[in-house]
Amino acid sequence: MNRIVDKSYFSEKVVRLVVEAPEVARARKPGHFVIVRCGAGGERIPLTIADADEVMGTITLVVQAVGISTNKICALEVGDTFTDLVGPLGKATNVGKRDGTVLCCGGGVGVAPLLPIIKAFKEAGNRVVSVLAARNKDLIILEEEVRKYSDDVIVMTDDGTAGRKGLVTAGVEEVINREQVAEVVAIGPAVMMKFVALLTKKYEIPTTCSLNTIMVDGTGMCGACRVNVGGKMKFVCVDGPEFDAHQVDFDEMMSRMKTYDPVN
Repeated sequence: MNRIVDKSYFSEKVVRLVVEAPEVARARKPGHFVIVRCGAGGERIPLTIADADEVMGTITLVVQAVGISTNKICALEVGDTFTDLVGPLGKATNVGKRDGTVLCCGGGVGVAPLLPIIKAFKEAGNRVVSVLAARNKDLIILEEEVRKYSDDVIVMTDDGTAGRKGLVTAGVEEVINREQVAEVVAIGPAVMMKFVALLTKKYEIPTTCSLNTIMVDGTGMCGACRVNVGGKMKFVCVDGPEFDAHQVDFDEMMSRMKTYDPVN
């Protein structure tokens, strides 16, 4: 059983859980995710690994309560256990030394899966600049941890309550205009990644995005996470979750995601 050993809140709806999973902690790499299940007959929920401690044998998960299953997970307390935890799954991030700055931009809870990528690129000897974006200051997470592994951090909020007022693209373009950017990594809401990709395509900067938000089953069996990448059908859970952002059909992806949105 995978026991929760620590729990903290970023906000009322966003929770950080530290979970016992020694084998996963040893094997995981940046970009990997796990599938958890809470309760007999519970829904399978894919969650990207935000951090891991091989010595303690734990992994860190960041969960946003948006539906029945994620609310159940967020209600778990220290000492409770997941019914199932499987991983690490997916393909790891292609990390290495780049000839120029690695620009990492995260929106909302997308900063959680971005953190281990930031750390890995920094440890590989890169200059790393991070742009964190959210609607307001209460939705900016892991800023302190991101600063630890970044040469510079720009915070953007829609309402200006933290950092600078504006969209993530304003921060991204500022960095592009002041230094040589070799690669951009963007993780967050689909619409955010779309506009980052449109911007970086104009500057011909290779850009990687993570499409973990569309995953459901996590094994390629349900087909819910299919996306059009470069005119070919891909499954996020087995072919990704990371792809060339310039090749992703974000409009189709966002249209399909509304199918699972109870508001729509």
